[in-house]
Amino acid sequence: MKNQTKIILSVIILLVIGFIFFYPRMELFTEGETAGTESVATGVQSNLPVNVIKLKEEPLESNLNITGSLIPNEIVNLRPEVNGLVEKITFKEGQFVKKGTPLLYLNDDELKAQFDRLAYTKKLYESQEKRQKQLLTKEAISQEEYDIVLNQYNTNLADLRLIEAQLSKMVIRAPFDGELGFRQISEGSVIGTSDLIATIVNVDPIKIEFSIPERYSNEIKVGTIIYFNSNVSDDEAEGKVYAIERNIDAATRTLKIRAQSPNREKKFLPGMFVRVRLVLDEVSDAILVPSESVIPELEGYKVFVAKDGVIESRRVEIGQRSDTRVQLLEGVKPGELVLTTGVLQAKDGMSVDVNLTN
Repeated sequence: MKNQTKIILSVIILLVIGFIFFYPRMELFTEGETAGTESVATGVQSNLPVNVIKLKEEPLESNLNITGSLIPNEIVNLRPEVNGLVEKITFKEGQFVKKGTPLLYLNDDELKAQFDRLAYTKKLYESQEKRQKQLLTKEAISQEEYDIVLNQYNTNLADLRLIEAQLSKMVIRAPFDGELGFRQISEGSVIGTSDLIATIVNVDPIKIEFSIPERYSNEIKVGTIIYFNSNVSDDEAEGKVYAIERNIDAATRTLKIRAQSPNREKKFLPGMFVRVRLVLDEVSDAILVPSESVIPELEGYKVFVAKDGVIESRRVEIGQRSDTRVQLLEGVKPGELVLTTGVLQAKDGMSVDVNLTN
């Protein structure tokens, strides 16, 4: 009897709690049913709102994007041709110098002494040669005697030229216009032919070295314009191909190419990584749509076209693709409206409210 009383009390409590919870919310259930009834009764269905673009012809470039690196126009590690004592250094680190500017002097006292000795000997042999020539014309000496003096004179001249050549090697000059790097030697040091003095580099123009796949080897020639940029700046610079290595790399199946570009502001430095854009072809009347407008299917691709407020699907053939746009080759024509939003809900014959976005 006690158990039955407990069960009855429990049921009563549950009913009270349920009444307290649902009674204030009865209007929500009533409004939902009323709204559904009204919607069914009226039979009104809103159109699908979509964004569209109006197709038009515009230019399209066929680009080949590759990576490359920058190399200097000229670069030389300056080293002496002969061993010697560094007597004088006339350049500063980082200095721009013109071709032929003296940069370093080696001690040449011994060579100068040899040169002076040969110069005095030259005067003696020269006067002897003149006297012997006069005597030969008078037949006072034989031809053999004259030839001996002439040979001594010519040998002396050759020795002088040899010393002059050796003296010229005692002065290190700039081989071209460029900027000098860090100095690696000091005055008073004895250096040899393997010792580095400094590096001189010319970066105007700068050279761009890159490789293209072998299938594009016939698409590029000397004089072709390229565009490139680096991590220093997103602005593209223009260069011109000046050399093509006519040999496909068997390991990578690529063709190595070099181009030049003006670099008066020294913005580009050797060793930089660059992104190269090569224009292979240009179409003046391409039709382009956003990538999201193109729907892949088993048999190809399609887009949805809005015509007189009604959706119509079109099978299309695509051409070039970029990160954001796709070229349509067939299936549509300029002036038509192509959906850019709502493509997942769109169906043939569906009514839409269009919003032109371009």
